[in-house]
Amino acid sequence: MIQGPHIQNLDQKIGMLVKYNIDDIECGNISHSVTLVPRLEYSVDLLDEIVDVLGKERVNLKNSNKQLASDFDESDKTHHEALQLERTITFSFEILTQIQKQTKRISGITSIPEVLPSSIPMIRTISAQLFDIAPNCSQKLSELSVHLGSIVLDSAALTKARFDFSQSNEESSTLLDEVKLMVDSKISKQYPNLDFFKLCNT
Repeated sequence: MIQGPHIQNLDQKIGMLVKYNIDDIECGNISHSVTLVPRLEYSVDLLDEIVDVLGKERVNLKNSNKQLASDFDESDKTHHEALQLERTITFSFEILTQIQKQTKRISGITSIPEVLPSSIPMIRTISAQLFDIAPNCSQKLSELSVHLGSIVLDSAALTKARFDFSQSNEESSTLLDEVKLMVDSKISKQYPNLDFFKLCNT
């Protein structure tokens, strides 16, 4: 798999930090440190892959639903389902894009416990939402959450960092709510002749 500039730079930074601190790490933690970079690299690649799939699906749904802006039939269940599907895929795509941005804030091993914890609840939420409509993406997101969880725990053990799970959950919930409002507003503008918010609650 070809490495992007971000991953190569990240690999160098974390690799240097691990090497620099190796004498200060207890023997039992050395195995965690030397596997941290490849696990993080794999996780970022997996996230990129999922975002790419959802991005393409989002465009396809937007194109296929264009006619609903003028030909929406409130009595047609398939029309409701088409809009809900576009809404869910768009929401999932936007959340995972935000998580991508978070991963780019990782500048070394000490930043991992600060950056990644809030992303894990969001990934689990999106995985659950995609379980029926995109099972392959849902399964990969479940795998991703496990990898990121182990990376957070190992990096915290190596750096003796502490983090507040309740705060991470709160940050996650706040971002989920913000993105939901943004997505609903965006889709509502795509279908100006529909009471989109009413449809979402029926």
